[in-house]
Amino acid sequence: MTSGKLGVGRLRPFLAVAVSILGLSLASCQGVNVEDLSTFGDSAASVENLSDAEFYATDELITMGKTQFKERNYGKSYSFFKRAVEVFPKDPAAWLGFAASADHVGRFDTADRAYRVLSTMIGRRPEYYNNVGYSYLLRGNLPKARHYFLKAYEIDPSNEITANNLELMRNSVAFAKRGYRG
Repeated sequence: MTSGKLGVGRLRPFLAVAVSILGLSLASCQGVNVEDLSTFGDSAASVENLSDAEFYATDELITMGKTQFKERNYGKSYSFFKRAVEVFPKDPAAWLGFAASADHVGRFDTADRAYRVLSTMIGRRPEYYNNVGYSYLLRGNLPKARHYFLKAYEIDPSNEITANNLELMRNSVAFAKRGYRG
């Protein structure tokens, strides 16, 4: 029991010297605040939680967005594609997915903005015209939808998506007429 007290007693001078050296070395460094140091001697900023800093493979966000879109989770696909256009602002696939997702969640103002960006990237391609046409179909503006579907058809008459969109529009018109009969 006395040996334990003697052991601690013998360490006290060394502890006092160590504490004074640490204080002296910290005091000699300009701009060093003891509170800014981490346990490992790095600055606190260098060991901050960076869980919100993300790395994405080139198509990871787009792939996740497409998966959510196919599953009809449009809110989730909207989030993935929104992040994709932030990370890859020159990728037309990201913008197409973002615009289509925005259409499905009723964010037509956002979809219109995305289509304006897309018009400079792929403005004369069937994918562009089909998506813009479908946007107007969702809004109930059938004449504008038809206009864009026909532009897509003029470019590629064999495009199955265009044919399906035109058929969907025809069915929408027929459904609307049935609704008025009474």
